[in-house]
Amino acid sequence: MYEFITLSLLNGILYGMLIFMMASGLTLIFSLMGILNLAHASFYMIGAYLGYSISVRFGFLAALVVAPIGVGVLGAAVERFGLRQLRERGHVAELLFTFGLALVIEELVAMVWGRVPVDYRVPAAFDFVAFTIFGTTIPAYRLVMLVVSAVIFGLLLLIARKTRVGLIVQASLTHADMVQVLGHNVPWVFTSVFGVGTALAGLAGALAGPILVTQPAMAGLVGPIIFVVIVIGGLGSLTGAFIASIAVGLIQTFSAGLNVSLSQLTAGILPGQDNQIGAVTLGQIATVIPFLLLVLTLVVKPNGLMGQRER
Repeated sequence: MYEFITLSLLNGILYGMLIFMMASGLTLIFSLMGILNLAHASFYMIGAYLGYSISVRFGFLAALVVAPIGVGVLGAAVERFGLRQLRERGHVAELLFTFGLALVIEELVAMVWGRVPVDYRVPAAFDFVAFTIFGTTIPAYRLVMLVVSAVIFGLLLLIARKTRVGLIVQASLTHADMVQVLGHNVPWVFTSVFGVGTALAGLAGALAGPILVTQPAMAGLVGPIIFVVIVIGGLGSLTGAFIASIAVGLIQTFSAGLNVSLSQLTAGILPGQDNQIGAVTLGQIATVIPFLLLVLTLVVKPNGLMGQRER
């Protein structure tokens, strides 16, 4: 039992930090711009593919620097020449635009890199076992991802809450005219924020690509869980997204390792579970649980754990 709890706790935290690294850019964009970017997971996918292509020629460290910058520039261009033209038309137009963009990016990626997974491997410098616990090995690369995710969280909080740049960006969202009068270029601020948010997605892709299969369908696999996290945490709340990411990671990890049927779990609470549904184990529905939490959150607390304002 102690072995299961320890390993599940460790793996849950590692997985949760990976989720947060993917969701941080989307949270930044929404909290400071009010745009729910449905193509965010597609920028994550581009980061993975760019990371693969650059690492093959110039090494992994170069990929880790160049891939996020490339994705950020692409994101800034999307905001400048696409979303900016739709801003006055409301959020529905923005949602439709980013939805269509996600489909276009998926097809373009398949055309350039093919529809089969690419051989994006963990760099040799980090391809070793960090430590072993209860007979289970913990790869060093996962710990690197954990550290990077924690650093990203700290930097984003620091910039958003403690720096002049963060104050200007947040003021641009609620009092754009006043910020413009004070001499700041509000459109450029929005473009920069969107570029930084997509660059974070690109960094997540470049880091996660070696351990998650880099393929054209990868955006569709991680996209839903990213939105689950930011909704449960509270739209626009970086701290909420962090808490929700860890919670979802732990819930999925513990659930996947429990061979407990629903009838056993609800014994004495919901009688009459002696059927096929009652025979389903918690591990079999582990991937569904976060979405059940999403529905429950929207019903009980629509603003999420730490959401502060309606959109």
